[in-house]
Amino acid sequence: MVKHMRSRNRRRLMAEINVVPYIDVMLVLLVIFMVTAPLITTGVKVNLPQEKAGGIASPTTESVVITVDQFGDYYIDVGKEKNQPASDQILFERVRTVLEYRPETPILVRADNRVDYGRVVRAMVIAQTAGAPEVGLITVPPEPLER
Repeated sequence: MVKHMRSRNRRRLMAEINVVPYIDVMLVLLVIFMVTAPLITTGVKVNLPQEKAGGIASPTTESVVITVDQFGDYYIDVGKEKNQPASDQILFERVRTVLEYRPETPILVRADNRVDYGRVVRAMVIAQTAGAPEVGLITVPPEPLER
C-alpha cells in the first residue's frame, strides 16, 4: 500500500522547451542587424541632373556604376574600396577586369550636376578604353513643371 502512494506523489516530467534564452539571442541579433544595416548601404552623395531620357529604368546589380562627385573625384562600385576615390588608372583596371569576366556588363556614369563636364566625359572615355561598348548616364526624372 505504501508503494502505491509514492507513485502518485511523484511529479510528472515537463516536456516543454524554455524559449526565453532563444528570444534573448534573437533580440541581440536584431539589434546588431539594425545597427550595421545603415553602414552597409553608405555611398557617395551626389546631386544627379534632372533630365527625362529613355533607357534603363534603374541600375541593375550586374551593372558597374562610376560616380563623379561634385569635386570631380571618381568612385567605382567594384572592388574593396568602393567609397574611396579612384584614380584614372584604378578606374580603367577595375572596368577592364569586370568586362573580361562579363563582357556584356552595362557601364553607367552618375555625376553630380555641379561637376565639370570634362570630368564626366573623361570617365566615359576611360570606360570605353577599358572595353565598354556603350556607356550610359544616370539621371533622375525632372520634377513636373507647374502651370
